[in-house]
Amino acid sequence: MDTHAEPEQTGHDAVASGPPIRQLFQDVIADRLPGRRPPQAAMLFDAGIDPFWDDRSFLGDFYNEILHQDTCRPATADGLVLPAALAVDDRIPARHRFQAVHLLFRAATVAERHLAETWPATPQHADPDSEARARRAVQSYTPDLLTRRSAECPAVRLALAGLAVVFPADRTPPALTPRLQGLTHQHPQGTDIGDYVRFVLVLAAQDDDRTLTVTEKLTDAYRTGTARGVPTRARALHLLGQMLAKVGAGLTRPRAALEEAGPVR
Repeated sequence: MDTHAEPEQTGHDAVASGPPIRQLFQDVIADRLPGRRPPQAAMLFDAGIDPFWDDRSFLGDFYNEILHQDTCRPATADGLVLPAALAVDDRIPARHRFQAVHLLFRAATVAERHLAETWPATPQHADPDSEARARRAVQSYTPDLLTRRSAECPAVRLALAGLAVVFPADRTPPALTPRLQGLTHQHPQGTDIGDYVRFVLVLAAQDDDRTLTVTEKLTDAYRTGTARGVPTRARALHLLGQMLAKVGAGLTRPRAALEEAGPVR
């Protein structure tokens, strides 16, 4: 598993610089984005520190600054460079790289997921221009993220697989299938990871009829449902987002098996 040894600090220094994860993010972004940074980077570099921040509360505030309450705003697309940079740096622990990729997935699928939730009404806080810009931004980062797939731990690989099927290509099935087959053997159908991996492989095949069938089957089993009139892609990405969030929740457990494990070849 990725580890990061933090230097010892005095109480005054720790308060002045904020929680350890903020310091780590600050170091990585300073190295990877030495020039002009998006406005959301102020949460890393401004002198003002919330005295109530710990790692958990800081992360919640930081990610919400980029993707505000799961909605896109005009500045969202620019801010996505931050999780994209964090996701490719090995100094960042695996569970936080997973969260960074998960945020990119959420930003790229806002329009479809919200449409599935509110159909046939228009999502209340929809901003089509900002959503489109965010999606294009994530799409531009995805090739570099996917080049790391073979060397990543299984947890981050799961998040990358979700991102890959958001932007499918002819090479998506042959690239994903052999790398995910090992996880299908380790995690049976009916488990969070097992169902997620199998659903990703269905989406990678880009067969709308099968996608709809499997979406309805999994939704009826244990996920929040969507109206049958919702376009198939929107229903599928809404479901995939729920499944990915559930998988990510498992990473908060101490010594989560997927985070500890090395790459699956």
